[in-house]
Parts: sequence; C-alpha cells; structure tokens
Amino acid sequence: MVSIKDVAKHAGVAISTVSKVLNNYPNVSEETKIKVNTAVEELNFVPNSVAAALSSKRTGRVALLVNLSVKTQAVDEIDMQYIHGAISKAMDLNLDVITLFFSMFKDRTVEEVTRYLQSQSIAGIIIYGLSKEDKVLHELIVRQEFKCVVVDAPIVNENTSSIGIDHQKAQYDVAKKTIMDNNCRRVLYIAGKRNGYVTDERLAGMRELVEELELTMLVKNGEFSELQARNITMKYGRNKDVVVCASDLMAIGAMKALTEMDIFRPVCGFDGIILMGYVGKQMNTIRQDFSGVSEKAMEELQQLMCGRCGQNVRTSYTIARMKYMDIIC
Repeated sequence: MVSIKDVAKHAGVAISTVSKVLNNYPNVSEETKIKVNTAVEELNFVPNSVAAALSSKRTGRVALLVNLSVKTQAVDEIDMQYIHGAISKAMDLNLDVITLFFSMFKDRTVEEVTRYLQSQSIAGIIIYGLSKEDKVLHELIVRQEFKCVVVDAPIVNENTSSIGIDHQKAQYDVAKKTIMDNNCRRVLYIAGKRNGYVTDERLAGMRELVEELELTMLVKNGEFSELQARNITMKYGRNKDVVVCASDLMAIGAMKALTEMDIFRPVCGFDGIILMGYVGKQMNTIRQDFSGVSEKAMEELQQLMCGRCGQNVRTSYTIARMKYMDIIC
C-alpha cells in the first residue's frame, strides 16, 4: 500500500509538507501543491481519512453545497429555507448531513474538491445556486464520482438529478397576469445574474410573452440586487408601463424607486419571500415552497444513492400577492 512517505519521496518534499497540502494548509506555494498533487495522482494514494471512511462503509453522508449571496445585506431567506428543508428530511431518512459553501472551494481544482469530499465521507451532494461559470463543480458532476441533485439547473445524467419549477412558464404566467390586468404595452424587465440558468429560463418566458402580445421590452440585468434594480428603475422606469423583476428583492428596489419618483407603475416579482409582505405595496409574485423543494431534493438524492438513475423533477408554484396578515405568526 502506498504511504504518505512514498508520496513525499516521489514529490521530493518533506512528509510534513505532503500533510499540509492534503489538509489545505495556507502558505504553501502553488509549485509545491502541484508537485504533491501530481505525486498523489501518479501513485494513486488514498489518505488515511479517506481509507478509514471507506473501510467503515459510511455511505449515507450528504453535503449541502450552498452558494450564499454576498451582494445584499438582507438575510438570505431562500437559502435558509433550503437548508431547513434538507436537514429536516435528512433526519427523517436517517442521513448524516453537513453544510458546505461555494466559497470554501474557490480556486480549488476538481481533484482537490473530490479529495476533500471523500475525506468527509460524502456519498451525495445537493447543489444550490449553480451557475454556468462554476466550471469545477460542472466537472465534478460530469465525472459522476458522487450522486448529485442540482436545484434550478438543467443538468441530468445517470448519477445526477435536476429539481425545480418550470421557470420559463412561471415568469410568463406572473408577467402576463400583471400586464393584462393593467393593460400595459411597454415593459422594463429586470433580469437576474448573467450566466445564470434561472436567468436564461425566465428571460425566455418574457420573450415568449412579448412575442405573443406584441409588446416592446427593455432588458437590464439587476444581478438580483435591490440597489441595482432601484437604479435601473430610476433611469428607465418613467418611460415604461410596467416593471417586471426576476426576483422579489429587485421588485422591492423597483417599487421604492417608483415611490421616490412619485409615479405609479405596476411591479411584479419572483420567489415569494416573506419580506414582500412588509413592503406595504402588494405585488404579484411567484410563490415557491423552497423548504419543500429541498425536502424533495433530499428524497431524490437518497433514491440516487440506492441505485436509481438521474431524472428531471418539476415542482409546483403559485401566483400570489404577498400580504402582511398572511405572513405574521
């Protein structure tokens, strides 16, 4: 069996240096990391922590991989609901869960991420907030070394399932109701993040609606930021009949801007977060059960770990107008 001493000799470094690289210690040069990781791969070395986990046959541990928003000071209600739903269902299914964050794997290679997950005895992963730019996580999914469920990203393979609502139809539905109820023709659409899967799907829904009703539409990316949506509305909202936003937080920013400008324009959002009930202005939105989606994701992951192939799972949504009396406990 290959030992850490063999890896150190092969890489031409000290045993302590190999240990530092494997445990992701800071202040290790990139050149040294490359040497050690290359030796690990060439010798097919399995660290003791991984070997111990494999020998103990702990196959039920699940990682929740969350992409926390850092562009707002508001509490990320959606992620908290996701985590709550997943942990609650994991307890019912007797699965061990740990929560990890995208920031932990910034600038890591797929090999480094894989070794870390193996060292934590991870058998399955639920990924929240995956974008097209997350190349390492995409490669991790493609390699299929772990069972995966991705939330709101259309990726399916033998060991990976996708779960979420039909974002294109949902955006079409809530925008159509708002536009038809207010007889609007000129649309300001504030989209989400560039290179986001849900951004593309929701924008496709808007384009379908614009073509069907022969509307005009100006599209601006608000990056799911309340401030950016406010600034976009201040600049372009006066010459439009309606402001359609790809998130509730941006809808709040748009509504605040219109209030400051002392003009009325109908605004609709997307997600159904509790904060909408405190705004004071009722707006149409798409209401999702994020906790319920996460529970279904955990159930789906268990099925994958039991041998079922990946699939696309659609969840439900409703058009709602968030009211204060509906959200207080």
